[in-house]
Amino acid sequence: MPTNLRYVSFDVHADTIAVAMAEPEGDVRSVGVIPNRAEAVAKLVRKLGPRDSLRVCYEAGPTGFVLYWQLTKLGIACEVIAPSLVPTRAGDRVKTDRRDALNLARCYRAGELTPVHVPDAAHEALRDLVRAREAAKQDQLRARHRLSKFLLRQGRSRPPGMAVWNSRHHAWLTTLRFDQMAQHTAFLVYLHEVDHARDRVQHLETAIAAAITTAPPALRAVIGALQTLRGVRDVVAVTVASEIGSLQRFAHPRLLMGYSGLVPREHSSGRSIHRGGITKTGNAHLRRVMIEAAWAYRHGPSVTGHLRRRQQGQSPQVTALAWQAQRRLCARYRHFVSRGKPTPQIVTAIARELLGFIWAIGREAEQRVAAA
Repeated sequence: MPTNLRYVSFDVHADTIAVAMAEPEGDVRSVGVIPNRAEAVAKLVRKLGPRDSLRVCYEAGPTGFVLYWQLTKLGIACEVIAPSLVPTRAGDRVKTDRRDALNLARCYRAGELTPVHVPDAAHEALRDLVRAREAAKQDQLRARHRLSKFLLRQGRSRPPGMAVWNSRHHAWLTTLRFDQMAQHTAFLVYLHEVDHARDRVQHLETAIAAAITTAPPALRAVIGALQTLRGVRDVVAVTVASEIGSLQRFAHPRLLMGYSGLVPREHSSGRSIHRGGITKTGNAHLRRVMIEAAWAYRHGPSVTGHLRRRQQGQSPQVTALAWQAQRRLCARYRHFVSRGKPTPQIVTAIARELLGFIWAIGREAEQRVAAA
C-alpha cells in the first residue's frame, strides 16, 4: 500500500465540482472548481498524480453515484460519504463550496468520515423502480383525497355499505352529475387523476414483477426467501432487498436495525439511562415497509392461502425461520398489548425484531446461492 497517499475531496453539484486535496504531510489546499463533466474529471485526476496514490471522496447527494462509478472505472479508489456524519466546527457561520471541500479533505485524511454503501447496478436499478412505485402510491393517495374532499364539499355521499376505491365505488363515481358546468369539469378532472394514478401504480407493479425475473440469482433468491414471512409480499420483499443490498455486509442484526432507524434514542450518563423514540436516522424507505409488514403479526400464527404458496420451493431452514418469526412476534405483540403499550409503539417494536428474521433469512438465501 502506498505511503504517500493524497486525499482528494469533491464538493459535487449539478454543474460544478469544487476540489480540495490534503497531502500526506502538510496543509490542505484548494485545487479549484471544474465542470461536472466526465472529461473534466478525467483530466483533473491525471494531473493530481499516480492513480494508486489517490484516495477520493465526496458526499452522497442528489447527483447519485455517477461520479463514483466513473472514478472506479478509472482505477481510482473512491468513497461516498454520509453528509450527516461529517464533522463541523461549532460556531462556523461561513459556508462555501471551497470551504466544504477543504473540510472534507481534512477530515478524510484524519479518518473521521463514514462511507455509505454503494449499490451495484442491479440493486440500484431495482431500487429506482421501487421508489417510482412509492411516489406513484403517494400521488394516488393525494388524488383520492382531493376527489373525496370535493365530494364532501358538495354533499355527495356514497350509498351505505359501499366500500371505497373498488370497482363498485368507481362505477358509482361515473354516474355522478353536477348542475354547474364548472363543478362537473372539476369533478371529471379529479376523477381522471384518480384513474391515471391507479393505472400508473398497476403499470409499475407489473414492471417490478418483470424485473424480479431478470434480477441476478442472489437478489432473486433473497426476494423469494423473504416472502416466506408473514406480511412480506413481492413489493415489500423487493423494497427490502433493493434498499439493503447484500445482507452479508451486516455482521449482526442489530447493525441492520440501526441502519433502518428503528432503534430507540438513548441519552445515558453514569447510572442515569434515558431512552426515547426511534432515531429515524436510517433508511426511511426500509423503515416504512417494515412498519407496514409488522401490522400482520397482530394475528395468531398460521400458514394458509397466499403465504403457503409463497413458501413452496423454499428451503426447510428458511420456512422454519419464517414460522419462528410468526410465533415469536405474535407472542410479543400480545405481551405488549397486555401491558397496555400504545399500538404504534408495539408495531414499531415488532418491525425492529422482524428485521432480525429478515437478516437471518436473507443471509441463508445468499449463502445457499453462493454455495451452489
